[in-house]
This record gives sequence, C-alpha cells and structure tokens, in this order.
Amino acid sequence: MSVEGEGLEAGKRVLELTNPLALAGISSIFFITTYFSDYIIVPAKCKGQVVRALEDRGFQFEKVAEVYVNPAARHDRNRSSTSSFGYISPSTPQPTIDELQTRTLALLERHGILPKVDDEIRLLQCAGRRNDSDGSPADEMALQVGLTKCFLYQPHFLSLTLTESEAASLLLDRRLIPNFEPNNVLLGNKEDFLVPIMLDLQPLPLDATGIVCGVAGKLAGGLTDSPLSTAIDISYLSTARTGTVMVKENDLDQAMDALRPEEKPDVK
Repeated sequence: MSVEGEGLEAGKRVLELTNPLALAGISSIFFITTYFSDYIIVPAKCKGQVVRALEDRGFQFEKVAEVYVNPAARHDRNRSSTSSFGYISPSTPQPTIDELQTRTLALLERHGILPKVDDEIRLLQCAGRRNDSDGSPADEMALQVGLTKCFLYQPHFLSLTLTESEAASLLLDRRLIPNFEPNNVLLGNKEDFLVPIMLDLQPLPLDATGIVCGVAGKLAGGLTDSPLSTAIDISYLSTARTGTVMVKENDLDQAMDALRPEEKPDVK
C-alpha cells in the first residue's frame, strides 16, 4: 500500500503510518521509505483490518493517485505537531506511543537484539529518471547498466524498489555511485548521506507487533514525551531478516544511545 506523507518529516511519516497498525495488533508489517513515497507491506489476509485501522485514523484512499492520504492530519500540520495522534478510540483503551516504545525496546533487549553500525557504509537515497519529458530511454539503459555493475561486485548495501507508477528508487552505498557516472542518471543530492543502523530481527516471534512503530517513536520524539532533546529524522527499510533505521551522520550518536538498552545499576 502506497501512502502519501506530504508535509511531514520522514520519521513522523513512519510513526503516522505504523502507529494505528500497531494499536490494531497487526503483525508482520514491512515498511519502506523510498525517494518518492512510503510503502507498507502487510499480509494479504490482514488487508481489510489494515484498511479499517488507517481509515479509523482519518486516512482516505485516492483512486486517481492510488495512494492513502490523511487529509485531517495534513490540515492540522500547520497548527499542531501531534498530527493524527490526538484521536483515540473512546471505546477501547489503547497503549500510548511511549508504552509501545517501552514494550518494543524491552522485547529487543529480551532477545539480545542490539543496534549495529558498519562505520564504512554511508547511503545515498536517490532515484532513476522517468521515461517522460525529464528522462529518456538512454537514461533507463544507463540505470540498468549501473545496477548491473553494482551487482557484479556484491555490494555491501543496495536496495532497489520498483513499482508500476514510479521510477526506480534506490538506497545504495556511496561507493557505488561511480557505477552510474558520468551519465548523471540518478536524482537526489549526492552529498547528503545516511547512516544505516541495523537491527537483526530474526530472533523475534513471527507475530511480534509494533516493532517499527516502537523504534520510530523512540527516535522521532517530536510526537511523544521522549527524553530525547530533539526529534531525529529517520527513514526505515524492512527486509526479511533486518530492520534498518537510517539517520543523518550528526544524529548517529543520539540515535544509538536511544536504541541501546539502559544500563542497570549494580546491586550490591
């Protein structure tokens, strides 16, 4: 499902989308932040439940663009940083974002899941050019050649998202950028790099819920009572084995401190 998050930083978009699904108890959620859009991937059997959870939070499906949008949240963004989180079902007690954070971090700690960073990897979020007035078949061919070169050398990090309605969206190790030169086929600021923080989620049970929301809520603290001094803008990429949180380099230390388990005092 493609969801529009116009007007919100990436981290708050992650929260706005995953919070209602976590509260609905929907598990096995995959989240992908791309150059153009955000995507949530859910089990087909849960589609109806996901649609109801999003609609209960004000999301509407726009048939022309084939995306979900939240008009109420968009309208309120100039007045309040709480977006759509002010709505809570009056009939069912639900956990707060802080409670989801606490539960998620406790679950990760219980399974020995610690955030890890490869100091050599810095990522560029970018996209190919469309085959329209701004692009050409030659651009598409150059993109395919560049990707082939990347795969030949077994890249340390490369994510490619292809959809019918958008041009290719990529997250790639900055050391791979020369494979696409000198054609200049990539859209995006080639000096604006992200640091991936890896969470190996394999030890978690398959029915674990609220992982993406809990992690995002801990970092994008502008919507919560988070102890962080400032909210951290994040992107998120789900894969079969790993949850990858991407932050700017100057936010790395703060993000790692937030995701590490709290040190417990020695008991004598």
